[in-house]
Amino acid sequence: MTDIDHLRQWIGREEVRSELLTPAAAERFNATFGLAGGTQDGDIAPLLIHLCLAPAVVSTQELGPDGHPARGGFLPPVPLPRRMWAGGAFAFHDDIRIGETVTRHSEIRDVSLKQGRGGPLCFVVVRHRIESDGRLVLTERQDIVYREADRPGATKKALPPAPHGAHRIEIVPSAPLLFRYSALTFNGHRIHYDAPYTRKEEGYPGLIVHGPMQATMLAQLAADIMGRRPASFEFRSLSPLFDNANFTLNATEEEGRLTLWTSYADGPVAMTAQAE
Repeated sequence: MTDIDHLRQWIGREEVRSELLTPAAAERFNATFGLAGGTQDGDIAPLLIHLCLAPAVVSTQELGPDGHPARGGFLPPVPLPRRMWAGGAFAFHDDIRIGETVTRHSEIRDVSLKQGRGGPLCFVVVRHRIESDGRLVLTERQDIVYREADRPGATKKALPPAPHGAHRIEIVPSAPLLFRYSALTFNGHRIHYDAPYTRKEEGYPGLIVHGPMQATMLAQLAADIMGRRPASFEFRSLSPLFDNANFTLNATEEEGRLTLWTSYADGPVAMTAQAE
């Protein structure tokens, strides 16, 4: 039973975390994504690198068997076992530059309980203000959803295959790529790097491709197409991607607005996004 009145007491809770963006951190980020941007002090930092800065830090002894930190702390202690980044939005105001101190001001804005087809869903909305050396560089909304574990043998509704975008890039979700992104974000969740655990304990067919990594790739694709960072970027996760097949980044442009999505070559849309 999820006590929503208790969980809603977390609304308004705040947290502030900071980290210096070093040339070494930017170099590792670019190497992970195959980017060629500058990595010296004063260079414009790659898009969405802030997701890799100032992560929550707990000791290894405080991690659960799935590699996640124990429930509670800044986020409410939702008792449902599965947690995922369901979506979010970014409004970009300025560039982060390498050599600056990046500060994230976070606030829990809402906690709500809904009933899905597979059981209860608990949604937590977090608002972030990101500053770089005191300048507001972006505002972010993060949508987190908690749900029950999939029932053994449960069948899922078949989704139609995604279309091919006018812009289309194939990505190999290799184990080193997923491991590197977990390392960049200090994410200990085993579903991204421990294949035996992921298959045996979680019941998935392979390692799960990070939602934030997909969002980062789509935002970078939008910036490449537009020739500049977008003013806004919003995304939503619809279905998971695993490392057992390559996936694609897609984009279609219309009147200065980009619709983007990820999918397997002949699979359904996994993440959809809009950039302006």
